[in-house]
Amino acid sequence: MYDLIMKKRNGTPLSEEEIRYLIQEYVKGNIPDYQMSAFLMAVYFKGMTEEETLAMTWAAARSGDMVDLSGIKGIKVDKHSTGGVGDKTTLIVAPIAAACGVKVAKMSGRGLGHTGGTVDKLEAIPGLQTSLDREKFVDIVNQTGISVIGQSGNLAPADKKLYALRDVTATVDSIPLIAVSIMSKKLAAGSDAILLDVKTGSGAFMKTVEDAIVLAREMVSIGENAGKRTMALITNMDRPLGCHIGNSLEVIEAVDTLRGRGPEDLTEICLELAANMLFLAGKGSPGECRVLAEKAIADGSALDRLIAMVEAQGGDASVIRDTDRFAKASFEHPVLAERSGYIGAIDTESCGIASSMLGAGRETRESPIDHSAGIILRSRVGDYVEKGQVIALMYTSDKRLLEGAERRYREAVTICRQKPEKQPLIYARVTDAGVEKYCQNDD
Repeated sequence: MYDLIMKKRNGTPLSEEEIRYLIQEYVKGNIPDYQMSAFLMAVYFKGMTEEETLAMTWAAARSGDMVDLSGIKGIKVDKHSTGGVGDKTTLIVAPIAAACGVKVAKMSGRGLGHTGGTVDKLEAIPGLQTSLDREKFVDIVNQTGISVIGQSGNLAPADKKLYALRDVTATVDSIPLIAVSIMSKKLAAGSDAILLDVKTGSGAFMKTVEDAIVLAREMVSIGENAGKRTMALITNMDRPLGCHIGNSLEVIEAVDTLRGRGPEDLTEICLELAANMLFLAGKGSPGECRVLAEKAIADGSALDRLIAMVEAQGGDASVIRDTDRFAKASFEHPVLAERSGYIGAIDTESCGIASSMLGAGRETRESPIDHSAGIILRSRVGDYVEKGQVIALMYTSDKRLLEGAERRYREAVTICRQKPEKQPLIYARVTDAGVEKYCQNDD
């Protein structure tokens, strides 16, 4: 291990065998944290070659269970988001893909910090089970075309150990290590193709478009070199996605979107994500796939797939058919504009933190959450508001949480005299052929 640290410190690439040894021995406990910390810091400063990154991704993926999806008929396409606020896209995109004949066998995570987790949103549906054995998981995908469950079993244990170490050694923001972390779990999850939704902006880990593209290229390279069709969209997280933030609130907005009544920004991003998933599955050109995605919403077949999945996983689908049946928070609190003007910006991270402070998020992975808590944005970036106008509604089951959450939300919102310039929703598509910039599109 001393020799491997020194090689990386000096900028000399490691062989596949050396990287495999490093990961295997660390997972077994034969390499101490202090030596692995030194190696990670060397990677932070010296980077990794394409070959090293692929080798480390495969080593981390194979450090535990490799999910076998061969029992699922047809092309399996996975979608991964790098995390955001109001990001309920999986609940919309996966049913659209399933309605168009693409199988979606997805393992998702829980929320932590200011970002929400798909599993938490699904568990806002009464009775729905996100912990299923593999055989049941496969059966549901074959039956309904879609199943979304929590990450279970011994999936990429090397990544769990490495991330915990990176978190306390200031090596989290290393693009090769981020790519290894994300893609090791994707390779272990067993799908045939992978669509990546790489967020950029104030509510995302990658704050600039340029950094998001670099990360996307790294992950696309890993996926393609691993034999998986892979592409990425660079999407805007400089503002919350949609109007609803919080678990049951986001399920309600997802259902509205599947009914064709969702916010324009959320609908547009979901249609593009779905079209690219269908394209990866060979369903036609990107334009043809976009038409298929729009049709799945218009004819109700995408909503039918979501209902079928909910029922198959033990959930009460009556709350999907009629979202007024969701349990309501005990307290609704309006946030009023302190002055007149345009909403110039909403700091997305602070907005997500405010929602968490109401009970919608968790401080640790074990913390309980209030599924009914959250925020509905009544005014969004670019809207003109009058002093005293309701700009947001806060929901919580604990009235004591309102004061601090409102203060945090107010800090997130900027009201100015000039109407802000509109921003793109999607900046670029990244494939193994290169980077394709999107035309300026806004909401």
